[in-house]
Amino acid sequence: MQRLSLFLLIVLLISGCAETRQVMRFAEADQEHVWPSAPEPPRYRFVGELTGEENFEALEKDSAANRVRDFFSAIVGLGSKAGFRNILQRPQSGVVDSEGRILVTDASRLAIFVFDRAAGTLSVWDQASKTTNFASPVGISVAANGDILVADSELARVFRLSPQGKPLAVIGLGDLARPTGLAIDTSSGKIYVADTSEHNIKVFADDGRLLDIFGRQGTGETTFNAPTHLAFRDGQLYVTDTFNARVQVLDSEGDFLRSLGERGLYVGNLVRPKGVATDSDENIYVIESFHDYLLIYDSSGQFLLPIGGTGSGIGQFYLPAGVWTDSHDRIYVADMFNGRVVVLQYLTGNKQDL
Repeated sequence: MQRLSLFLLIVLLISGCAETRQVMRFAEADQEHVWPSAPEPPRYRFVGELTGEENFEALEKDSAANRVRDFFSAIVGLGSKAGFRNILQRPQSGVVDSEGRILVTDASRLAIFVFDRAAGTLSVWDQASKTTNFASPVGISVAANGDILVADSELARVFRLSPQGKPLAVIGLGDLARPTGLAIDTSSGKIYVADTSEHNIKVFADDGRLLDIFGRQGTGETTFNAPTHLAFRDGQLYVTDTFNARVQVLDSEGDFLRSLGERGLYVGNLVRPKGVATDSDENIYVIESFHDYLLIYDSSGQFLLPIGGTGSGIGQFYLPAGVWTDSHDRIYVADMFNGRVVVLQYLTGNKQDL
């Protein structure tokens, strides 16, 4: 009885101390990094990176509550060195919701990481449905009502979660083979899913009904060869047509508008494009995963600037996957094999400061 009372006391102390307020910080550099380099005017600035719980620190590091928590955590083996640490392993893609939360899919961790800067919390969602955990989450997007949709390539379904991560519904059961990219037209509610192994884009209604299928396997307009990532902005759907080494731009009904990128050996050419995103000035961001670059094009497809090269330093990537932007024109790169999300700021107008 005495041991049980001691155990309950420890649990209460630890749970009480868990309320210590935290602040989320990007892992920053010692000096400023911008692109392009001088004497050209800078257009992009390195903000920092996200890796997981390392981005959070207590506002009162040396408080008595923290010391008590650390003491009892060490006793029962709950310290960070003894337990499982919530850090990104192989981030795939992401999205920023209306609350400013950064949601990142991690296919190795089999979960969604939710970085909530305002609340100072990191959540990890691993439950896809009431009976199933995620197996390989890739694409992620936010519906008009704030629900989170996640495409799982191994489970061959899209899962709908509440803003708090509660499983709500399953989309595409029996219709999808290997869903990867995901984008939503919030004005119509249409959900666009890249079905990589079937070489097409499937379109679902907000209630989960299959509405249409765009494309088939091929090399012509509106045909695809292993499409992967998607983005949707201002009535246009951007499709990374990976094995055709290009990005195709379609209208909301699937009609071809234009394409950008071509296969080649020079920086600015595409070999294995993955993530795609746009900003408020209609610049287009494409991940060139084979050569570890973030490539930037204007709205007409003219190549503007590369950022990257193979490595783990600032401005380098190692097999990057997805890219996405937010309402402040920050650019997020899922630097997959470096286990991090790299954050850049597009410098234009009043958006130079976070």
